[in-house]
Amino acid sequence: MNIITLTVNPALDKSAKIDQLMPEQKLNCTDIEYQAGGGGINISRVLHTLEVQNKCVFTAGGDTGLSLKLLLNEEDIAVIPVETEAWTRENLAVVDEKTEQQYRFGMPGTRLTAEEIEHIKTIISTQVTDNSIFIMSGSLSEHMPTDLYVQLMHLLADKQVKIIVDTSGKALEVTLSEPVFLMKPNQKELAQLAGKSFLSKDEQEHFAMELVNTGRAQYVVVSLGARGAFLASTEGIFYRNTPSVKVKSTIGAGDSMVAGLVYGIQHGLSSEDILKWGVICGVATTMTGGTNLASKENINRVKALMEN
Repeated sequence: MNIITLTVNPALDKSAKIDQLMPEQKLNCTDIEYQAGGGGINISRVLHTLEVQNKCVFTAGGDTGLSLKLLLNEEDIAVIPVETEAWTRENLAVVDEKTEQQYRFGMPGTRLTAEEIEHIKTIISTQVTDNSIFIMSGSLSEHMPTDLYVQLMHLLADKQVKIIVDTSGKALEVTLSEPVFLMKPNQKELAQLAGKSFLSKDEQEHFAMELVNTGRAQYVVVSLGARGAFLASTEGIFYRNTPSVKVKSTIGAGDSMVAGLVYGIQHGLSSEDILKWGVICGVATTMTGGTNLASKENINRVKALMEN
């Protein structure tokens, strides 16, 4: 099955450790790591770990964009970079070793020119063929059209494509004006889609099933943070709790969950087992430090815990 991920607002993720976070002091960083980051990129990386072939389309500009490409090439990810005038942004995560708390600094996204957007459309039109899974994941910067994902969906209207969307804010609301195969909001985002600030457990289930029954999505997966996730489909509502593990970092956990869901979909699994694989991969990523994602070893460890 042809699987394509798209990341229009990626980042070069840097992580470090310090002895203690203190103001007005020169803080010496250790254990510096660099990772290619962004929704679709993270999904492609975890799918690669799961031995699922996929193509990773992403924007890349300047020296940071070059670093992004080099890091993905080192992991043998099949990449299709879209060159941009604007430099790819950098994000920073710092762990205070005294408190074991993590501080995450996200930089603003970059602007895409009209020509760059057209280039993305050309690539997607060519690469996403009939019976593909096409995953649009990650935020849109404030400089990008909020309906960018919708524009891409319209390009594929005549093809049989399973479209998966994992974004947030206005972009999520706009994108879900069109039917999708799978969406993965968190509880807050689900409430916003329902036009409310909060939904009870029953209201969450009811609204998720409403999205399914009205044809807006075949699968709605709602992440519940440390409590796991639930999935709504025509088969009903299914819950999966997370096993007890030591959480080192939550960076990339949501993207890793999407990768696990795609793994289950690609293998034709039931709704219950699709959700199981989503939770496995999400939890496996929380067991790694910094901006590292799920390893094969941790995936197998979580899988064993969930099957006991």
